Amino acid sequence: MNKTLYNTLIELSPICKKDYLSSISVDCVVFGFYNDKLKVLLIQLDGLDAWGLPGGYILKEEDLNKAANRILEERTGAKDIFLNQFKSFGKTNRSENVFKDCPDDLWHKQRYISVAFYALIDYHKVTPVVDKYSAACEWKDVDNLPDFMMDHQTIFESALLQLRKDLNYKPVGLNLLPEKFTMPELQRLYEAILNKELNRGNFYRRMKRYGILNKLDETRKGGAHKAPDLYQFDKEAYKCSLENGLSEIW
Repeated sequence: MNKTLYNTLIELSPICKKDYLSSISVDCVVFGFYNDKLKVLLIQLDGLDAWGLPGGYILKEEDLNKAANRILEERTGAKDIFLNQFKSFGKTNRSENVFKDCPDDLWHKQRYISVAFYALIDYHKVTPVVDKYSAACEWKDVDNLPDFMMDHQTIFESALLQLRKDLNYKPVGLNLLPEKFTMPELQRLYEAILNKELNRGNFYRRMKRYGILNKLDETRKGGAHKAPDLYQFDKEAYKCSLENGLSEIW
């Protein structure tokens, strides 16, 4: 840990003690989709080589979900983010290595149980923000990730596994694709999440059977082949499917 981060932590420790709940924190696995690649938003603390997940603490009078939304809005500039709380992480000494050179009474060095969320965000609507703790905040390909700090690799892997499971009974795409998209683009999103190829005909039939897509009287212009049709999600049907499930297995 460099001197700048150390001094920042020392300065903010009494403020955190006054404003935030103790012993509980939030970590967010933020997924985006760009150039046919599934991305995850990572931060790098100032002076550390390893990377971590965006996270933070809960204000004393703040609901848990509001805290997660606030933390992500501060980090990405995005609002109305799709969030799914999926697990808690509470091993002892989760963060000991990062703060080993700090005083034992430092707020950030105490034991925290982390409530983890995964978030789905339109890549183009995100402006990664570097805060006072960090030196970088960047999108990384999920198949080419740097080393993680603390237990953040475990949290990330659990989030990706949960997202893949959720594809079996929840629609995905509204928060990851532009407003208008083609069926091949939607298929490539599912393939990026699942890390496997899907049969084109089966995929098209299944997605149409869900009743969550509206075919537009428009096509994607450009390219040597026939211009593919454009689609939009039917937001009411999509919301209903989120609540009631799709009952499918990929």
